[in-house]
Amino acid sequence: MEEILALLLFVGLVVGLATGHPISFVLGGVSMIIGLIGWGSEIIPIISRGILSTMNNYTLVAIPLFVFMANLLSSSQVVDGLFESLRYLFGRLRGGLAIAIIVVSTIFAATTGVVGASVVTMAVLGMPILMKYKYDPRLSVGTITAGGSLGILIPPSIMLIVMGAQASVSVGDLFKATLLPGIILATAYCIYIIIITWIKPDYGPALTVEEAAAVPVKKRITGSLVNLVPPLLLIVAVLGSIYAGVATPTEASGVGAFVAFLMTVAYGKFSFRMLSDAVYETAKTTAMVLIIMVGATAFSATFLGLNGSELIEDFVSGIGLEDWGILIFMLILTFILGMFIDWVGIVMILFPIFIPLIEVTDFNMLWVVTCIAIMLQTSFLTPPFGHALFYIKGVVGDQISTITIYRGVVPFIVVVLIVLAVTMIFPQIILWIPEAL
Repeated sequence: MEEILALLLFVGLVVGLATGHPISFVLGGVSMIIGLIGWGSEIIPIISRGILSTMNNYTLVAIPLFVFMANLLSSSQVVDGLFESLRYLFGRLRGGLAIAIIVVSTIFAATTGVVGASVVTMAVLGMPILMKYKYDPRLSVGTITAGGSLGILIPPSIMLIVMGAQASVSVGDLFKATLLPGIILATAYCIYIIIITWIKPDYGPALTVEEAAAVPVKKRITGSLVNLVPPLLLIVAVLGSIYAGVATPTEASGVGAFVAFLMTVAYGKFSFRMLSDAVYETAKTTAMVLIIMVGATAFSATFLGLNGSELIEDFVSGIGLEDWGILIFMLILTFILGMFIDWVGIVMILFPIFIPLIEVTDFNMLWVVTCIAIMLQTSFLTPPFGHALFYIKGVVGDQISTITIYRGVVPFIVVVLIVLAVTMIFPQIILWIPEAL
C-alpha cells in the first residue's frame, strides 16, 4: 500500500505540473491528498511540524535581505556604466560584446544572487547593442541567459543558503566552495564565445575602427576601473565579511543591503517610490521562494512518512549503485527535473531523499553540494521551462523566436556539464578555498 501511495505522490506531481499549476500548490496539494488517503487527519500535524521546522531555520533570514540588496542595486543602475565601459574595452575583439556581458554578469552575480534581476538587466542593457552590431541571435540569447544564471552559483546566492540549510552544510563554507567553480564557469563561457566567433566570425563581429576610436583606450580602461569600484565595494562588504569570519551569511546579507542602500543614495537614485518598489518586489520574491519551500516540505514529509527513503534506498541497491553511482544518479535526476521545475523544488524534493544515502559514503558533503549547485545552473537554461528562457523571452518579445532561444542555450548547457565534470575529477577546485581559509 505504501509503495502505491508513494508512486501516486509522484504521478500527482507530474500531472499537476503538466497541467500548468504553480509548483508550490501542486506539492502541498498532492501531499495533503495522498496523506489523507494514507493516514487520515494524522497527516496534518506531520506536515505542520515539517513546515514549522523549516520556518524556524535562522539561516533563511538571509533570503529577503539578499533579495532586497539585489533590488536596491538594480535601482542604483551601477551596472549600466560598467557595461558601457566594458563594451568599448572588449569591443575590438570578435565576440567582445558577448564577453563584456559575461564579465558584467559575473560581477553582478557576486552582488545580487537573484537570477531574474541579472538576466532581465543584462537583456535590457545588452540585447539592443548585440542586435545593432548583428550578433548571431542564438549566441546573444545564450550569452545573456547563461551569464545571468551565474547568480545562483557565485555567492552570495539564495540557492546556496537553502541548499546549505537542507544538507546541514555551513553556508559560509558553501559560499567559499562555489566561488572558484563560478569563476571557472564564467571563464569557460568566455572561452566558448572566443572559439565560436573565431570559427564563425559573423556570429560576433568586432566594433569597427571608427566606432572604437570614439572612445580612446585610456578612457576605456579608466572608465572600466572607475565603474568597477562600487560593485567591488559591495562584494568586499558581503563576501569579505564572511570569508574573514567577521559575519555569518545572515549578518552579511544585512551589511550588503545597507551598502546597496548607500549606493542608491550616492548615485542619486533614491526616492521613497523606489524604496517602496524595492520592498514590494522583495516581498513577492521572498514569498515565492518560501511558499515553494512550504509545499516542498509537505511533499517531503509525506514521502518520508510513506517510507519513501527506504524505497529509494532499496531501488538504488537493487540496481547496484554505490557511492559514485548514487551521486551521478542524483545529478542526472537534477538535470531532468531542471527541465520542468525550478531549483527550489528540486532541492526540497531530492535532498531529503538522497542526502542520507550520500552521507554514509566517503564523499565530502561540501563537495557534493557544490557539484549539485553547478548542475542546478542548467535548471535555468534547459527547455522547455528554464526560468531564464522566460525572462529573456519577456524582454525580446517577438524579435527572437522561442526555438532560437532554445537552440542558443544548448552550447552553454554543454559548457556547464564540462565544468561540472572537471570539478568532479579535481575536487580541490571546490575544496581549496574553504581549506585555505
